[in-house]
Amino acid sequence: MNAIVVLPDHLHCIWTLPAGDADFSSRWHAIKARFARAIPVGERLSPRRQKKGERGIWQRRFWEHVIRDERDFERHADYIHFNPVKHGLVPTVGEWPYSSFHRYVRRGLYPADWAAGEEIRGLDFE
Repeated sequence: MNAIVVLPDHLHCIWTLPAGDADFSSRWHAIKARFARAIPVGERLSPRRQKKGERGIWQRRFWEHVIRDERDFERHADYIHFNPVKHGLVPTVGEWPYSSFHRYVRRGLYPADWAAGEEIRGLDFE
């Protein structure tokens, strides 16, 4: 897991998979299933989800993007880390605890008071 942010209604992450392995679907299925088993049941479910025995906390699909180069990686990591501010959850990136941003700060990749530039803020990877 290279970068991640977990928000109340979605998450973003960058993974590096082993060489020759592009099985995102199985990994997402496992993550969603383990997470769903770990939280109490109680969300509102559609009849279709009830019939299939699904939980209502995850969307069925996911969006994937293959990182092209170092600049593409940086832009996506910046977008991921800025996402809690973008969604109005916190005024500064460092105030959101569910993010790899704090690991990046400890490693010296971002200053503690980092904020995305306008070129990142306007992007919509969702």
